[in-house]
Amino acid sequence: MRVLITFFACWICGSALAQDMNPTCGDVIWLDQSFTICETSASADLRLFHTDSNGDVMGHFSTINNELPDDETLGFAMNAGMYHDDYSPVGLYVEDGTVKSPLASGGGFGNFGLTPNGVFCISDTLNVIETNDFRESTPSCDYATQSGPMLVIDGALHPRLLPNGTSRYIRNGVGTSADGMRAVFAISNERVNFHDFATLFRDHLELPNALYFDGKVSRMYDSERGRSDFGFSVGAIVGTVIDK
Repeated sequence: MRVLITFFACWICGSALAQDMNPTCGDVIWLDQSFTICETSASADLRLFHTDSNGDVMGHFSTINNELPDDETLGFAMNAGMYHDDYSPVGLYVEDGTVKSPLASGGGFGNFGLTPNGVFCISDTLNVIETNDFRESTPSCDYATQSGPMLVIDGALHPRLLPNGTSRYIRNGVGTSADGMRAVFAISNERVNFHDFATLFRDHLELPNALYFDGKVSRMYDSERGRSDFGFSVGAIVGTVIDK
């Protein structure tokens, strides 16, 4: 029988954890596979990063830290969506209230085309919203990134995620609570399939909506635990900004 072991005594009763302005990160075992999870609240300083002051793609956590004021640093961060060969976002990208790339309907771009896809919207609340719902409701986002596929949609798994899927990669994504007061980011520490990754959000974290960010290039930064995954440049990055 598969068992669940949490890094914390009670992760999802963690409304108290979510009140912390800084992200709370820990490791869990779900379906015999290892994941790192970081939870943050809507009151945190959560931003998206893509280009620096010269218009060059940042691509790395260290570049973001170099761009931040001397008294600030990343608390937690991970890559946040798919990108073209020039690292431009695939689909909607909003930074500091400015739309830098428009909403896309889907199409044939890899996993992004495994519709329905969705948008992670950062404002006074934190929400993962399916793309068609986002188009109809047109919410205002301070920051937003579109990616796909959706992993969990209103409590149901994406219908095309197969329990015995053979595509296995390091994967990362985000889920949000029904009240929009917290977001939980996850990255697998070993290769997993889409279905198992999606059930982490629905069945362990009990989040009604979750969005896939990427696979194979997935990386995480956690200042508290000294983690800073390194590799080739990535596109958009999501992260909390904290005081040093």
